[in-house]
Amino acid sequence: MKKGQQTRERIIAQAAPVFNAYGYEGATMSQLMEATGLEKGGIYRHFSSKEELAKESFKFAWNTVLEVRLRGLDEVPTALGKLRHIIDNFVEIRSPVSGGCPLLNTAMDCDDGNPALRELAKKTLQNWQQRLMKIVDDGIHTGEIVGTASPKITANIIISTLEGAVMITRLEHTLDALHDARTALSAHLETLAAKPRRHART
Repeated sequence: MKKGQQTRERIIAQAAPVFNAYGYEGATMSQLMEATGLEKGGIYRHFSSKEELAKESFKFAWNTVLEVRLRGLDEVPTALGKLRHIIDNFVEIRSPVSGGCPLLNTAMDCDDGNPALRELAKKTLQNWQQRLMKIVDDGIHTGEIVGTASPKITANIIISTLEGAVMITRLEHTLDALHDARTALSAHLETLAAKPRRHART
């Protein structure tokens, strides 16, 4: 990797916590300069604008968080087990990026603001939904999950419940909401489990 690319990636990694904690508008150039150890010109030598740096920082932050949420998933053999594993990771492992969940932060920060960041957050949400939907769909095809289950609804329930719990956790400064969310989601997943077929008597 060339030195310029290495510097660019270092800037992204150091700027990501700043944008994640303060948002696009709230992150000042002085904060970015302090985090990266570079002057304004040094930063803009690698990025055309603050918006470009913010977008790349969001991608870095999200991929870092996603790696934690999916950690160990390949070792789980069942669809419902995978969903529970993702929920457990979300609840038990703190965000490796300062400021909490990048998707929630960016979605809230850019709701009526920066359209480019809002579109990036929207696409990220769709990818997160599709990843969960595929797990549900796989479970339906293997007969583990009832055929009437909706992959889209299930994905939205999981995401909205967990992200909503994060918001409450921030306000209350306790983990109660996250634990309650896991309990509620576990009960919901139980309703999706297909009952074992009874063998006819001969």
